[in-house]
Amino acid sequence: VQLQASGGGLVQFGGSLRLSCAASGRTSSRYAVAWFRQAPGKEREFVTAISWSGRSTYYGDSVKGRFTISRDNTKNVVYLKMNSLNAEDTAVYYCAAKMGVGVPLLYGSEYEYCCWGQGTQVTVSS
Repeated sequence: VQLQASGGGLVQFGGSLRLSCAASGRTSSRYAVAWFRQAPGKEREFVTAISWSGRSTYYGDSVKGRFTISRDNTKNVVYLKMNSLNAEDTAVYYCAAKMGVGVPLLYGSEYEYCCWGQGTQVTVSS
C-alpha cells in the first residue's frame, strides 16, 4: 500500500490542524496505520496508531488528550486531528502502515511498519 500524507502547515500556538493520510494500491487489503513525527536533530517519535476497524487506538504520552486519530475506510483515509498545538509539536509528520487488521504489538516501533508516506511539515509558531 502506498501512503500520501497531507494537511501540514503553519499554525499558531494553541491552534488546531488536521492531517490526512491517503492510501492507494493494495487498499483492498486490511492495514493498521500509525503516525510518527521527527523534529530537527531528534529521533523519530511515535505519535499514534489505529487498527483496521478503528476500535483500537494508541497514543504517545506527549499527545494524549490533544490528538485524535480516526479513519474512513470507505475513502482509504486516516486522519490525525491535532489540538492545543505547541512548539514541541513542530516536526515532519509521517504516516505508516502495517498490513493486517491489528496494530502491531510494538506499535511504537517504526520497524513494525512496512510502508511510509513522504511526510508533511507542521510548524507551530509562538
